[in-house]
Amino acid sequence: MRKHLGKVAGVCLVAASALAGATSAQTAEERPLQVEHEHVAYVVDADGRYVETRETATRVLKEAALEAAKTASVGYSTSIQKAEVVAAYTLKADGRKVVVPPGNYQVQSAAGHEGDSPVYSDNTTLTVVFPDLAVGDTTVFAYRLTALQPMFPGQFSVIENFNPAQYYGDVKITLDAPATVQAGHQSWQMQESKRERDGRRVIEWRWRNRTPVPRESLRDSVYNPERYPGYAYSTFRDYAQIAQAYGGPANAKAVPTPRIRTLADEIAGDAREPRETAKRLYEWVSRNITYAGNCIGLGAVVPRDLDQVLDNRMGDCKDHATLLQALLAARGISSTQALINAGGTYTLPRVPVASVVNHVITYIPSLDLYADSTAATVPFGSLPNGSAGKPVLLVEGHHEGASTPLREAGRDGQKLRTTVRIAADGSVNGSQQVELSGRLAVMARDQFRELPPAEAGKMVRRYFERMALRADGTVRYPDARPLQDDFSIDADFEVARMLPASGGLQTQPWFISYAPIASIVARNLGSVDQPAGESGCGGIYSEEEYMIELAPGMRIASLPGNVDVEEGNVAFRATYRREGNRIHINRRLDDRTPGPVCSPEYNTAYARTMQKILPGLREQIVYLAADVRAD
Repeated sequence: MRKHLGKVAGVCLVAASALAGATSAQTAEERPLQVEHEHVAYVVDADGRYVETRETATRVLKEAALEAAKTASVGYSTSIQKAEVVAAYTLKADGRKVVVPPGNYQVQSAAGHEGDSPVYSDNTTLTVVFPDLAVGDTTVFAYRLTALQPMFPGQFSVIENFNPAQYYGDVKITLDAPATVQAGHQSWQMQESKRERDGRRVIEWRWRNRTPVPRESLRDSVYNPERYPGYAYSTFRDYAQIAQAYGGPANAKAVPTPRIRTLADEIAGDAREPRETAKRLYEWVSRNITYAGNCIGLGAVVPRDLDQVLDNRMGDCKDHATLLQALLAARGISSTQALINAGGTYTLPRVPVASVVNHVITYIPSLDLYADSTAATVPFGSLPNGSAGKPVLLVEGHHEGASTPLREAGRDGQKLRTTVRIAADGSVNGSQQVELSGRLAVMARDQFRELPPAEAGKMVRRYFERMALRADGTVRYPDARPLQDDFSIDADFEVARMLPASGGLQTQPWFISYAPIASIVARNLGSVDQPAGESGCGGIYSEEEYMIELAPGMRIASLPGNVDVEEGNVAFRATYRREGNRIHINRRLDDRTPGPVCSPEYNTAYARTMQKILPGLREQIVYLAADVRAD
């Protein structure tokens, strides 16, 4: 099944990575398949309705690609779109054409019970299965998608990118619209031509990619459509107009009703301060309204009636934001909805395209605070991972440069304190305390929130069983249910014959750890085969304290040396101190990388810093049993 990068998407649909499936540069003998041609034509009406015709021809070069190449499909919303297959056949290597028979068509549709309308999705997928497909054959699939109603009245916008690591013999995009339609357009790495005839303006973009680039050259993990071959077209004047087009219907749904006012009063209870009131309302929506994507026609961009959301206790991002807006308004707190990209896009293209803002959150101006109640585990005042420092389109009060706040430096972190006593036979008796903050605490709370007490009692035994060790112990933690960004875990453990009587001992967490320093460093060493590109980023703090006591008679032969590295936004310090038969260790990694996006140059320098830290982490404590002499 073939999908295209960055194509039209509805609000709340998270865009896939633009470079998913990229492969290293390959010769024709090495490629599993190649796209011989991709021809797309849009015919747009003045009211925003359109017809899209797309034909793709894909040649199979390797047997390994046969399974994936056997099917092709088109998805659409049955309430506002119609799809039909124009052509579907296998073109044999000898020139014969094998048409897909009717029995090889399959339709999967989301529908309501006994003919009723579906509640949350009317997506239909029409799939064809190509017959008699072998290596060397070409599949040809062409469909026509007719928009019976525009998503936004009088507006049309589209953006699409192509993968430069994929072979494309010929790509042709044609966009035909009335000459009177005011629209902006842009293309990247494509040839563009324009013509006018019979009162219509036709734009054509061409591109071919018969020498795909190596995957290693596509190393950015954040997505900027302007870096890759593609095009954008939009009748929206600017991003403010997109916010207005969405906001009109959304605000109309957010008017407090008597039911909403009663509910808001019940939730707020005795809260009087606006922040505490907003917090209670946010937490109620977050916990009580489950998330479900809305893919029903115009419902993809228009929130549902709030009675329906409350009756079903379910809604998508627009429903969440609209319900929270209404509840806040019922308590005299003004808020507005904000459109944001939920994927890896931190920069909006110059041409304002609606699909690049595919998620909706809430902004409370009086508190200068953004909230996303679809993130059921995230505390009030915080946002989910990947939402910091992103541009937003405010429905009310829109202004250029509006963005979500950056993460507070040093907020995401862990402090780990461990005491271990090693017996003469290598058995270990230990205890540890973990204090977490920020994203790490949110993650831990989510994991422990629904953990049955009986399972918590088995954690120590099961943890060490994975290393073929016998152990027992206990784990203690506070109530994990509150939506807070701090959390602590205490544990005691006894492990039988964990260590050899004499040997080397690398400093590392003995039990649960959410930010082990050695792992953080190892993940960020960089790779010769994968040069550093632009990426999402952000700092983290991790401190590890250990007290290791050896049994009487055991001896400490050597300790790692102290380490002190400080470069740019990263500081690492490790000290090792002997006190009789005890070893005191303190290691601290303080990474103040601001984020949310780091340049290739920053990432290269960051990797060099990690490479300087690594050798010290590999050094071991060497200890000897009582009956072993040190040379």
